[in-house]
Amino acid sequence: MPRPEPTRIYHITHVENLGSITATGGLLSDAEMIARGGPQVAVGMSDIKRRRLELALKCHAGDKVGEYVPFFFFFFFFFFFCPRSVMLYILRMGNRPGLTYLGGQGPMVHLELDVKRTIEWAAEEGVRWAFTNGNAAIAYTDFFSGEDDLEQVNWDAVATDDFRNSRVREAKEAEFLVKRFVPWELVERVGVRSEKVAEEAAVAIGPGGHRPSVEVCRGWYFP
Repeated sequence: MPRPEPTRIYHITHVENLGSITATGGLLSDAEMIARGGPQVAVGMSDIKRRRLELALKCHAGDKVGEYVPFFFFFFFFFFFCPRSVMLYILRMGNRPGLTYLGGQGPMVHLELDVKRTIEWAAEEGVRWAFTNGNAAIAYTDFFSGEDDLEQVNWDAVATDDFRNSRVREAKEAEFLVKRFVPWELVERVGVRSEKVAEEAAVAIGPGGHRPSVEVCRGWYFP
């Protein structure tokens, strides 16, 4: 399957974190958030987050994965949307060791960005970025820092909801990474699971400044 055009990426967070994200002006890496006291609602597995703070980002010498804001790839094919990430499934199930959040997928929001716009912004600001062709925590995963290398991502794996096969799951966990900070202005859309969360997201974003569309996208979530 070819790379989708435009290529989308998304960041998952709890709706209660939107207020602090907009107040800060954008998304922060785990390392930066820890330095500031942590997010309002921590989402993820604590052991993996700690490991990422020490895990080398292979294509940028001296950098650590945890110093970068993580995004998953977003797949769009005609009218078929399939972002459903492995992490979202873990949050839905709520049964993995080290999981710090047990509130399910309902309050999770997807912040959608465009890869090309993000790369252009990074080039203008002199900000490092990278992406992987699999789970960043696995030793044999490759890291890249060139737009032409996006063909190295397994787009068939990104587009599937069936990731019982470990190789498919690892490939689906490919990440796009931006060092330290990503401005809120790059967020083009906020996808949510319900009207209730859409209302909460709209209130958190507030009436002023950049206001990406907030849309109920039930197909982005697991049943």
